Amino acid sequence: MTAIAPSPARVRATALVPRLVLVLAALLAALFTAAGPASAHAALTASDPKDGAVVATAPAQVTLSFSEQVAMGDDSIRVMDPQGKRVDTGELRDMCSGTTIRYGTALHSGLPDGTYTVAWQAVSADSHPVSGAFTFSIGAPSATSVALPTAQAGGGPVGIAYDIARYAAYGGFTVLVGGAAFILLCWRRGAAQRPLQKLIVRAWVTLTAATLVMLVLRTPYTGSGKFADALDLDGLKAVLETKTGASLVSRLLLLGTAALFIAVLFGAYARKTAEAAEANKPKGKGKQKDRGADKAPGSGPGSAAASASDKEANDLLFGLGIGGTVVAGGIAATWALSEHASTGIQPGIAMPADILHLLAVAAWLGGLTALLVALHKVPDIEREAVRRFSRVAFVSVLVLAVTGVYQSWRQVGSWSALTGTSYGQLLLVKVGLVAVLVGIAYVSRSWTARLTDAPAGKPAKIARQRDVSRETSPTSVTVPEDPKRAAQLARQRAARENAREKQVRDADPARAGLRRSVLAEAGVAIALLAVTTVLTSTEPGRTAEQASGPDSAATAVPNRAIKITLPFDTGGQNGKGSVRVEVDPGRVGANSLHVWVDDPQGQPLDIPEIKVAFTLPAKDIGPLPLLPERAAPGHWSASGVQLPLAGEWRIDVTVRTSDIDQTTVQKNVKIG
Repeated sequence: MTAIAPSPARVRATALVPRLVLVLAALLAALFTAAGPASAHAALTASDPKDGAVVATAPAQVTLSFSEQVAMGDDSIRVMDPQGKRVDTGELRDMCSGTTIRYGTALHSGLPDGTYTVAWQAVSADSHPVSGAFTFSIGAPSATSVALPTAQAGGGPVGIAYDIARYAAYGGFTVLVGGAAFILLCWRRGAAQRPLQKLIVRAWVTLTAATLVMLVLRTPYTGSGKFADALDLDGLKAVLETKTGASLVSRLLLLGTAALFIAVLFGAYARKTAEAAEANKPKGKGKQKDRGADKAPGSGPGSAAASASDKEANDLLFGLGIGGTVVAGGIAATWALSEHASTGIQPGIAMPADILHLLAVAAWLGGLTALLVALHKVPDIEREAVRRFSRVAFVSVLVLAVTGVYQSWRQVGSWSALTGTSYGQLLLVKVGLVAVLVGIAYVSRSWTARLTDAPAGKPAKIARQRDVSRETSPTSVTVPEDPKRAAQLARQRAARENAREKQVRDADPARAGLRRSVLAEAGVAIALLAVTTVLTSTEPGRTAEQASGPDSAATAVPNRAIKITLPFDTGGQNGKGSVRVEVDPGRVGANSLHVWVDDPQGQPLDIPEIKVAFTLPAKDIGPLPLLPERAAPGHWSASGVQLPLAGEWRIDVTVRTSDIDQTTVQKNVKIG
């Protein structure tokens, strides 16, 4: 048996893959290790009164603090008494200062004791609606007729419709940009192919329609959740004044320019390319169908007509390339300017990186879709076009790897967020799909090499026979007077033509293998695009950890005491209740400590002993034990509590309700 040594290029490529994986893994680890604080997709970080708090006197106002800037209106914060009547003044107070994002609303005076419900809704800086609700009590908890809302902002039927439009918009953009790039970069003659024309036009229509739907549904999506509000002209006017509304309108304007681009691509450019191909046909060798439409200028017979046609086609190609890149980049920017990339740390780097990421996705997956359509619908696609797309896809994957690693660091930031949040888990699924897609793409590249190296052989011969049969067929056909018979003959001719084209496609085993692998790529690509779209509407890992982690209720607020509430159950008689801890002023140095213990009804619970300990795990400090003094029934206090360093401290509270029944509860707090 004769051994065939692998080509040097394949050896180098095989050796490069492990190195590239190691470099990306090391870079990812370094980025996650060095990650600093950031946020996107606003989260509630603090409130006054706090969730579940019992205050002695009625507060003058309710305030909410967020992790990033939010858009709120006068009706964004609603406070209701136990009977469901609003007790706030309906006037929003902007209390933001520096990096502190805080809003509030004033309450009516003279509020009676009982449990009050606070419901809030806002739109975060990355365009996604956020909402929530909590309760607090004045004097003592009471029964309330107000049910906490379970539906999240942006949910319900309106949310489903809006999300479908978002999926369609991403899909339309990918196919539109990728399909056009496939024609301009890989297969110039494809501009005249009807299947590719239909594909790109349908992608444009899909993206345009989806953008219009998102614009119309924006008001109910971020507000009431009712389809009827889509007809609210005042709401639409308010949407147009927002960053998201401006981005959607800009996308529609750019799509108008894209329509002109498509008209030139499938009109003047397709004609000039066909003329150049016709002028470059060898003379005196019959009417063999030309396969050199994608050849470089000057590769034809060298006539003046051929040179002129090539020059005009190349001039159009240059103009379409520049204009198409600008339009595609502009459409991609409408996402980058209004979603995750525009908020958090380094937006000046994140937005260009996001644009490059979207364009690389479109060039790879959209071009893959165009290639799949060409392989199924066009029997004589040039093999050089397949090889060119292979190179384009390789460059796109490299761009995706670099920008994807940066985006992952920026939106996740820690290994715990990567595995412990929905965003991180979806990101892992996306990385897995990309790995599968790259693996299938490697198989496709193998088929591409076979397709490129194989001689024309039988498929080309069949194609020539098909062309000859077309050209030698009678130019005039007697059409039966019976319309039914004429339609039947037309269907028969179409069936014969389809059978000939299928014979050409199936006669080349390399082409059939490439078609199957590209189809598998397209299937994985659809799943990848779906996961990517879900990621854009999922709260990033950084913010999710901040909002739901152990320190979420005790994030340090400038010039404000740290207050936490912890439920406990010692297991004995009268062993259930809650302990409230206040550390004032909640910063490095001396602090005062107050601890209140309440029974399940919110009344003071006098117990034998309370112990408190402070630990700073990051610096191996503690536990620092503290035995507060009893100040009143259910109330203990201590002064001069020294916290030497800033960081995330763990507070352990040991509650003893009898001689043998005790438990320890803990909470992490940030000491500034």
